[in-house]
Amino acid sequence: MVVTHLALELCFQGNKLRGFRCKLTRSAHGFLPESFWIIAAQVLLPYLMSGLGMVAAGIVMDIVQHWEVFKEISEVFILVPALVGLKGNLEMTLASRLSTAVQATVVGFLAAVAAVGLGGLTRGRVDVIHAGVLCASSVTTAFIAALSLGLVMVAVIIGSRKAGINPDNVATPIAASLGDLITLSLLAGVSSLFFYYRDMWYLPFVVCGFFLFLIPAWVIVASRSPPIREVLKSGWQPVILAMSISSIGGLILDKTVSKPNFEGMAVFTPVINGVGGNLVAIQASRMSTYLHYWSVPGALPFKMSTNCPGPCATFCSSDVNSKSARVLVTLVVPGHILFLYTIHLLQGGHTAMTPTFIVCYLFAALFQVGILLYVASLMVHWLWRRGLDPDNYSIPYLTALGDLLGTGFLALSFSMILMVSSSGTGD
Repeated sequence: MVVTHLALELCFQGNKLRGFRCKLTRSAHGFLPESFWIIAAQVLLPYLMSGLGMVAAGIVMDIVQHWEVFKEISEVFILVPALVGLKGNLEMTLASRLSTAVQATVVGFLAAVAAVGLGGLTRGRVDVIHAGVLCASSVTTAFIAALSLGLVMVAVIIGSRKAGINPDNVATPIAASLGDLITLSLLAGVSSLFFYYRDMWYLPFVVCGFFLFLIPAWVIVASRSPPIREVLKSGWQPVILAMSISSIGGLILDKTVSKPNFEGMAVFTPVINGVGGNLVAIQASRMSTYLHYWSVPGALPFKMSTNCPGPCATFCSSDVNSKSARVLVTLVVPGHILFLYTIHLLQGGHTAMTPTFIVCYLFAALFQVGILLYVASLMVHWLWRRGLDPDNYSIPYLTALGDLLGTGFLALSFSMILMVSSSGTGD
C-alpha cells in the first residue's frame, strides 16, 4: 500500500493525471500522432518480451498440471484464468493510471468462491477441505502477487517516463507477462503447500480469516489518497465481473485439460490468453489517452462521433486508433509463430507441432485478437459517452473476454485437430 500510495502521488504531481497520461508525441504546436512504424517499434520489443514471459508461464502450467493438487482438486484450473486475469487487470490498470491493488485480496477470495461454486455445480457436491485449500491459495496468491508486481510496475512506469517511451506500449505488456508467470507460479506452490498440510483442516481457514481481517486496515490506509479513495468506491464492478468471465474460461480449461487428447492445452492457454489480453489492453489504453487529449468524458471527438463503429472503421480507416489496431493485428501471427517455436525448443509439450495444429492455433489467435480489438472500439466509445474513464472500466472486461475467447477457441482448435486425426487426414 505504501508503494501504491507513493506511485499515485508521483502520478498526480505536476500536471496531474492528464499530464502524466499523455503518452502521445507532442511538438511545440500541439499534438503529433505516432506513425505506423513508431507504434510498431515501441510495441514490438515489449510484446516479444511479454510473450516469452507467457511462454515461461505456459511451461510452468504444463508442469504443474501433473502435480497432485491439480489432479485431486481440479477446481484449481478454474482459478488459473481468474487469478491470472485478476492480476493482469489490476496491474494493467496500474500501468495505465497507477491505481490500487487493495482489490486483490477481496477479488481473490471471490475467485475462489466462484471456483468452488462452479466445481460444485459440475461435481454435484462441495468438499469442505478442498474449498478451504482453494480459498487460502487464492487469497495468499493474490496478496503476494499484488505486493511484488506493484513494486515492479512503479519501476517500469517511472523508467518509461525517463526514457521517453510511451508507457501504453511498454508497461501494459510487461505488467501482464510478469503477472502471468508470477501468479501462476505462486498459485501452484501455495496450493501444493496447503494441500500437503490438508490434514490440518483449520489452517486454510485461519489464513483466509487473517487476510480478510486485514482488509479494513488496508482500506483505511489507502483512503488517505483521494485517487485511491475514488477507485475503492467505483473500481469494484469491472474487476469482479471480469473475474466472473475469466472463471468461465477456467471452467472450460478444467473440463478439457484433464482429457488425454487435450492436456497439451495447458502450455498454450497462458500464451494465447496473455497475448490477446496484452494487445487489446494496449489498444484500449491508447484510445483512452486519445480521448483524454482531444475531448472530455461524455463527448466524443468529431472523428470518433459514430455511435456504433463498424469493423472497417476499427481496422481500415486513416484514424490513429485504426492505425494502431492494424499494427497490433500484424504482430499476432509472427509473434505466435515465435512463441510456438520457443515452446517446441524448450520442452515440446504434449502436442506435435504439425502444420494442422499451427494453422488452427494461428486462426484461433487471429479471431481472438480481431474480436477483442473490435469490442474494444465499441466499449471505449460507449464508456466515454457515458462519462466513464475507459482506463478503469474497459481493460478488465476486455482481458477477461480475451481469457474466455482464447480458452474457448483453443479448445475448439484441439477438437478440430482431434477430428482431423481420427478421420486419418491429419499431418
